[in-house]
Amino acid sequence: NGTATARLWESRTPPQHTYGSGQRLFSLWPLLCLFNVFLAEECLRGSFIGQTVRPGSPRGYMPVSSRSKTTRHGPTSPTFARLACDAIPMVTSAHPHGPHHHGGKDEVLAQRMAAHDRLAHQSQIVLRLGQMLLSFGASAYRVKKSMADLARAVGISEHRAQVTYTEIIATAYANGTFRTELAEQRLMGVNADKIDRINNYVASLNGKSVRVEDVSDELDKIAKIPGLYDWFSNALASGLACAAFAFLNGGGWVECSAVAVASFFGQALRRQMLIRHMNHFGVWMACGALAAMIYILLVAPAQHFLGIESTHQAGFISALLFLVPGFPLVTGLIDLVRQDFQGGVGRLVYVTMLVMSAGVAVWAISAVFGWSVTPEYGVSLVPWCHYLLRFLASFVAAYGFAMLFNSPQRVCATAALIGAVINTARIALHLELGVPAPACVGLAALAAGLLAVFVARRTRFSRVTLSVPAVVIMIPGVPLYRALTYLNNQQIDDALAALFTVMFTIVAIGMGLALSRMLTDKNWLVEKQERVPNLWEYEEENA
Repeated sequence: NGTATARLWESRTPPQHTYGSGQRLFSLWPLLCLFNVFLAEECLRGSFIGQTVRPGSPRGYMPVSSRSKTTRHGPTSPTFARLACDAIPMVTSAHPHGPHHHGGKDEVLAQRMAAHDRLAHQSQIVLRLGQMLLSFGASAYRVKKSMADLARAVGISEHRAQVTYTEIIATAYANGTFRTELAEQRLMGVNADKIDRINNYVASLNGKSVRVEDVSDELDKIAKIPGLYDWFSNALASGLACAAFAFLNGGGWVECSAVAVASFFGQALRRQMLIRHMNHFGVWMACGALAAMIYILLVAPAQHFLGIESTHQAGFISALLFLVPGFPLVTGLIDLVRQDFQGGVGRLVYVTMLVMSAGVAVWAISAVFGWSVTPEYGVSLVPWCHYLLRFLASFVAAYGFAMLFNSPQRVCATAALIGAVINTARIALHLELGVPAPACVGLAALAAGLLAVFVARRTRFSRVTLSVPAVVIMIPGVPLYRALTYLNNQQIDDALAALFTVMFTIVAIGMGLALSRMLTDKNWLVEKQERVPNLWEYEEENA
């Protein structure tokens, strides 16, 4: 049960001296005492072995010739008398001296069991907090740090945790005992508001002690808080964000209007399916197919009856950008930089599966309707006006994604402002100065991380809830879905070109955010070796 013994020679079960062999040994005690006296006298006279003990020899001394004797029949072992004399101390030491009481050991055992029961309650509440953070989309580093901070507040001496994308294995040490537990979290999602609430609560416990019951009540309050936005506001944010993405990708009013409507209904369907805890891969496939079909059903009649040119077909890719899993993608990159490989790899595999599910829907719809995913449109504006519109579109896109992450209005506005600044600067660096696109993305992500740290230190918002919506708008979702369609159409060269663009851009985002954390957090810059806790030290401290 994880209970450590007080010393290595103590048993985990109470000693048994009253019944069985112990009782029979006690009944033979007078005979053993007489036999002991007789053997001792005979050994001193040497009558058994024919040797004389030297005057002044220490007790128990036996001449060398008496220990092993060689005869014509071969070597002989020590005589029976010598072995009997040596056995006497062992027999006598087996009998308990003094009164026959075991209350002390029973009391120690009771104390250990009480300590383990207390640790069970403490570790359970810490594990619950970790499960909640994991279900809200927090990174593995954030989950482990918050669990360790809460463990100290509830009285746990040391806490170690191994966090994957769906599981937590935690070990708690206290009062000379330890406890290891495992929990699996299957209901995954993103809730930036509750991440910040838990982080602020744990931060308020720094240097304080708190009861387990009080922590449980606080976690109950956080768990019962409903979402900040209803389904209509959530779907509207998705539609406007994807329309802004369509403009940033070179679309005009036709693409933006059709994308807004298609994304609105796609996000409305996704929210209802996720509330019912349906399989995420099926949800992404169904919502992607619905959004793509609505876009085609809006643009195809306009082409036929209103005479709109057919260059707007590829715009339906932008209608699926609300399905880009930006939050787990960014937190997965952060986990990899922190060398939390099990958590990071799990998140990235999850992201890949979601994108592939939506990509299957894109390919199927484009194949059925015979629509091209190759862009054939463009918008030409005055440079200063174009950059101003890009700034506004970046603000709207980041604000909309922050709402999808269930961030409060102040967090949405701050993250949107950061995203608008860095994305407009990224575009200017690439178009005006000719800086390579991945380098521009990396510099923009670095700036987003530094600005998020600056704001987080002056507010109660966390860095991840500020930086993720700001950098999500730089994820190349259109090339990503387009590459999957190219692969299905056996256009290998175009698919590889798009995939490499996506890969270099995502890596640049991760490196920029990681560098910003290294520059502002020493825990990210310098690694510390964690030693295995010593149970005896904790027991002595509590003695």
